[in-house]
Amino acid sequence: MRESELVNQLERLHGIGIALSSEHDSQRLQEIILLGAKELTNADGGTLYTVTGDDKLKFEIMRTHSLGIAMGGTTGVDIPFPPLPIYLENGQPNLNMVAAYSVAKEQTVNIKDAYLTEGFDFSGTRKFDEKTGYRSQSFLTVPMKNHENKIIGVLQLINAIDPASGKIIPFSESHQRLVESLASQAAVVLTNKNLIDGLKNLFESFIKLIADAIDEKSPYTGGHCQRVPRLTMMLAEAAVNTQNGALKDFSMTEDELYELKIAAWLHDCGKVTTPEHVMDKATKLETIFDRVHLIDTRFELLKAQEENRCLMQAFDAANAGQPVNSKQLRYEIKSVKKRLDDDKSFIRKVNFGSESMRPEDQQRVKDIANYEYVNDAGQKVRFLSDDEVHCLTITRGTLTPEEREIINNHIVVTINMLESLPYPEHLKRVPEYAGGHHERMDGSGYPKGLRREEMSVPARIMGVADIFEALTSKDRPYKKAKTLSETLTILTRMKREQHIDPDIFDLFIREKIYLKYAEEFLDKEQIDDVDEERILGAS
Repeated sequence: MRESELVNQLERLHGIGIALSSEHDSQRLQEIILLGAKELTNADGGTLYTVTGDDKLKFEIMRTHSLGIAMGGTTGVDIPFPPLPIYLENGQPNLNMVAAYSVAKEQTVNIKDAYLTEGFDFSGTRKFDEKTGYRSQSFLTVPMKNHENKIIGVLQLINAIDPASGKIIPFSESHQRLVESLASQAAVVLTNKNLIDGLKNLFESFIKLIADAIDEKSPYTGGHCQRVPRLTMMLAEAAVNTQNGALKDFSMTEDELYELKIAAWLHDCGKVTTPEHVMDKATKLETIFDRVHLIDTRFELLKAQEENRCLMQAFDAANAGQPVNSKQLRYEIKSVKKRLDDDKSFIRKVNFGSESMRPEDQQRVKDIANYEYVNDAGQKVRFLSDDEVHCLTITRGTLTPEEREIINNHIVVTINMLESLPYPEHLKRVPEYAGGHHERMDGSGYPKGLRREEMSVPARIMGVADIFEALTSKDRPYKKAKTLSETLTILTRMKREQHIDPDIFDLFIREKIYLKYAEEFLDKEQIDDVDEERILGAS
């Protein structure tokens, strides 16, 4: 080989090595390896195999230039051949097939002419040649050993072509050394890629495990930690792709989108520390159990005591020789019981949280609290305790301000947990994205009171996704799942009051992200007509 040709091949090998080190997609990596080997040796065809966990050689990529064959890899064309066994059924090495032999013996096999070589089974090759008119002649089969000297695949080239004459020639020793060098580099790159992919899969699985644990912890938020990431990414991709509006110049790289996805999966991780009796509080009086049942019992006791009081008054009047109107007595007892039954129904009703509680209903709770009954010790006591009144007069939902503070603290815990992790550079913003979904554009949110200009677009995207999911969720204890029109009416108000980002919300409507999400996750009865023009025109 001339010196200039050798230098040229080494430069090509170097270029292939650079391409390998900069590629992150497994299929494209494999293609670079096979096509690079074909280029270095001017081979007409080639196959790349990988070693599977059950000791077989799986066909990954096949190329034959003269026959126009391109299968596997990024072609989308499946390779119809089954994997080759490296070992026979009796456990002995499969030395009949060249690729398996190369793995079993851990050595390169350079064959000048398959038809003249003994010791290998080329019957399949001959059948292929008979069918296609091809002539499989020279073979170069190189095991791919990584840095731990472990074989992870095989690179097999067929029919080296003489550039001058166009004839099939054997693979030269220099060809063999070049391909062995490439195979070694490629094995290390593929191993590193597999290790990185393995760690990435482990990382993602652990994150999803945390999210699943939070969803399992509470039957009322089951699926929230899984649905929010889905909606967040739908909205982020729409923001990246839009050509209109305020976000037309917004962009995110693949790594940045991945960073946002991880943040979305972890956005509620702090809820692992939130007490179940607060997170699962389905009614205002619920603690370990719903205390409304105790109040039901008190009502029955008070009715009996009121009836007894009326009867004792009538008895005392009769003993004093005064007339007793039995009809009036029955009416009075019936009226007292009716009033107390109404009060009991009212307490049971307000015990379930709602979007808001009227001031007159709060006052009625306080009036009922001032009733008195006689306890087991014969003492007159107030009908409702201060804590029961405090809970029953909650304006919105089922949580007291103190319990709301406990719930809100989950985001502080989330930020503290996430900020304590040693992130690689491409995940540095996970705490910011995950920790900002309860902030408001006017600075009235929590935990940091950030304003719109202090927040990144991805953090604002997650805020819209989190609220929309919560409003449409059908598993919250204190409310019915809202329809699309109800939810978007609330979000329109929140946009007007500067609670959510207006540009992101407009994109949410304009690109129909709300509808795409609804068709995937909501019940049919929740998907009603939405007046998009009215919503987009609302100021």
